[in-house]
Amino acid sequence: MNPTIKDGRKTIRVVIAEDQGMVLGALAALLEIEGDISVVGRARNGREALQQVLAQKPDVFLTDIEMPEMTGLDVAAELKRRRCGTRVIILTTFARAGYLRRALDAGAAGYLLKDMRAEQLADAVRRVHQGLRVIDPELATEAWGEPDPLTDRERQVLRLAGEGMASGDIAVQLNLSEGTVRNYLSEAISKLGAGNRIEAARTARTKGWL
Repeated sequence: MNPTIKDGRKTIRVVIAEDQGMVLGALAALLEIEGDISVVGRARNGREALQQVLAQKPDVFLTDIEMPEMTGLDVAAELKRRRCGTRVIILTTFARAGYLRRALDAGAAGYLLKDMRAEQLADAVRRVHQGLRVIDPELATEAWGEPDPLTDRERQVLRLAGEGMASGDIAVQLNLSEGTVRNYLSEAISKLGAGNRIEAARTARTKGWL
C-alpha cells in the first residue's frame, strides 16, 4: 500500500462510494479539509466502488448502502470474503437495526447516519483507522433485537420481486429455475407473515432486512 503524503505527512487514505453526485462531492470536500485525510477514490455505484478499493487499497472505505449494481453491504461482504485490509464505514440515512446487523455481519467497522456533523465524520474515520468500531449510539442498543429471518438467497429473490420483476425474469437473472424462485418467495412471504411478495418486500425493507 503506497502512503499518500499531504502537507508533508502520511495521511489516512479513503475511498468514498455514493450514488448521488452532490453528496459524493460534499463528503469528499469535507474530508479533504482535514490535514490527515486524503480521498484517493470516488465511486457512483457498488461495482465501481469494489474496483476502486481493490485497486487503491485505501485505509478506509466510506460507503452508502443503496447504490446501483451492488449495495454498500454487498461490497463490504465481498471485501471481507477477499480478506481485504481496508476498514469499512457505512454512512447512510437508514436508521434501522436490521441494516446495522447486516453491516456488522459483512465486516463493517462503522455504521453512521448522514445527519452527523462533519467533524464527527472525520473523527470516525480516524477511530476506525485506529482499529476501533464506531456505531451510531441510538442504533447500537437496538441492533440485537428482532433477528433477520431471511436467508441471503431469499433476500436476493425478494428484493428483485419487490422491484416488480416476474418470477421468470428473476430466475434468469439469478440462474435459478422458476420453481425454485417461487419456493424462495413462498418461504420469505411465510416468514414475514405477509399476504404477497410486494407486502413481504415492503416489510423486509422497513425492518432493514432487504
